[in-house]
Amino acid sequence: MHNLPSFEFLDFISKNETALLILGAVSLVTFFGSLLVIPWIVVRIPVDYFAEEERHLLPWANQHPIVRWFLLILKNLVGVVFILLGIAMLFIPGQGLLTILIGILFLNFPGKYRLERQFIQLRPVRRSVEWLRHRGGREPLIFKKD
Repeated sequence: MHNLPSFEFLDFISKNETALLILGAVSLVTFFGSLLVIPWIVVRIPVDYFAEEERHLLPWANQHPIVRWFLLILKNLVGVVFILLGIAMLFIPGQGLLTILIGILFLNFPGKYRLERQFIQLRPVRRSVEWLRHRGGREPLIFKKD
């Protein structure tokens, strides 16, 4: 009777072997994917992105409305995917907070820019971003125009 919980755990594993293998594979893919994609994105954030009080205009703001809406919807879908992956990475290996930040950068919603500025200034996030930018040969982010 003392070993009952370990038998239940082994029984759970044997009944859910496929799901656990899939979860393990997803964990590996998100971990290694985040190691490749996140640094690539972080070094491409303009150095003065957080220096302004107002948000920057999107590069395609002057395009045809259909193109503009398509790109806006696509950008927001990418943001949602990054946020979901970031939340998952809080529980599985990966760079969760940084991935959530990247997801927020892709989204459009009222108050987003203010939230981005607060989030990037969290010590662990800012330290990670600055380290990645340094390794990528980029200048540190500027937060206030003097």
